Amino acid sequence: MSNAASANTWNTYTWKPALAAVGSIPPLPEGAKPGQWAAAPKDGFHVLRHTYASIRLEAGESVVTLARWLGRSSPAVTLGYYAHFVPEAGSKGCAPIDGLLGNQGGRDASRNSPDSPQC
Repeated sequence: MSNAASANTWNTYTWKPALAAVGSIPPLPEGAKPGQWAAAPKDGFHVLRHTYASIRLEAGESVVTLARWLGRSSPAVTLGYYAHFVPEAGSKGCAPIDGLLGNQGGRDASRNSPDSPQC
């Protein structure tokens, strides 16, 4: 069983009232049902989700762990959205390879293709 909060419940009862309290969206009209808040696409719930994921990845969090926290079915989906936030992508293995080659690994880097790791 997951301990993840329902996005719709959190959006309706926490996020939208907070946006209304600071004036980003109008308050819920008198007599309106809880789900009848005004749309807030630029301040929507997904902005928080993307911000959270981006910051965690930039800080070095594992894509696999983040995918689990976000409730994704596969880390590949998360990686597809956020690969550009993984700071060490493409260079994480440079130091071990350089050590194996006696710190001479980057010596002929100019012969590498643009898609080769640039250590």
